[in-house]
Amino acid sequence: MTANPVEIADLRKSFGSVKALDGLHLTVRPGEIAGFLGPNGAGKSTTIRVLLGLQRRDSGTARLFGGDAWRDAVALHRRLAYVPGDVSLWPNLTGGEAIDYLTRLHDTSDRAERRKRKAALLDSFELDPTKKARTYSKGNRQKVALVAAFLIDPELYIFDEPTSGLDPLMEAVFTEHVQRVKDAGRAVLLSSHILSEVEKVCDTVTIIRSGRTVESGTLAELRHLTRTTVSALVVDDPAAITGLAGVHDVTTTAASGDVTKVDLSVDNAQIGAVLAALSRLDVRGLTATPPSLEELFMRHYGADPTAAAPRNVEAVAR
Repeated sequence: MTANPVEIADLRKSFGSVKALDGLHLTVRPGEIAGFLGPNGAGKSTTIRVLLGLQRRDSGTARLFGGDAWRDAVALHRRLAYVPGDVSLWPNLTGGEAIDYLTRLHDTSDRAERRKRKAALLDSFELDPTKKARTYSKGNRQKVALVAAFLIDPELYIFDEPTSGLDPLMEAVFTEHVQRVKDAGRAVLLSSHILSEVEKVCDTVTIIRSGRTVESGTLAELRHLTRTTVSALVVDDPAAITGLAGVHDVTTTAASGDVTKVDLSVDNAQIGAVLAALSRLDVRGLTATPPSLEELFMRHYGADPTAAAPRNVEAVAR
């Protein structure tokens, strides 16, 4: 049986009296793009540093491809690419030279194909490789690291806020390349504050808070834990909708003529019954909007961190 690219269980790490990681669980399976979400200070970067063998865990397990992230770090690094959120480069090297240096750890057997791929990546990220690194903006330094990562063909990509400093156009280019490596069967761990970016490309999402996993699962599974927003234009009196099971926050406003606009949120398990009830009210228009990743994320921020008990959505769904 093939080992998962990332397997973290009950991971704990403290810095003095501060608990950075407090029993974290995280899995990335082969060919999967896993989103890793949490605000600054939640423990995302500490988790990645432990995975990369840059910090030793206090307890728990952190494994890459079945190997110990600390003990086997040198061998494991040949199987992954990593892009941090703030890239530092050698100031006297050009961007092209930095890319060549960063990729030297990996196989360079087909040099002609490699040059072709490098040129295509430089073009897509609009990066001038002839300039010295000391002249680059933050965004261009990120581009150097991204080109180097996508130029090689590792089994796992680890991205920690990789589009920091990039404009929206370059964020879209990044998303396209992530989709390409997914299609090639590679695994990706993507830590990002850009929820729309995660929502577009990720198969699974893990949300952490105070160093603990509070939600994990596919986006479809996570959406079952929250509500869909429904807006309808009806002719008949919508009062009967208010008393239906699973219906919340009903508001009504006059639209035009005898038409009333009714807005509500509904538990996903009750959508069918609510839509059936609305259909009996002479509907003139209807929209149903599934919960966004932002709504799922914000459920866990605004209350006492200790109140959020760890949950695994796969278990909840069963």
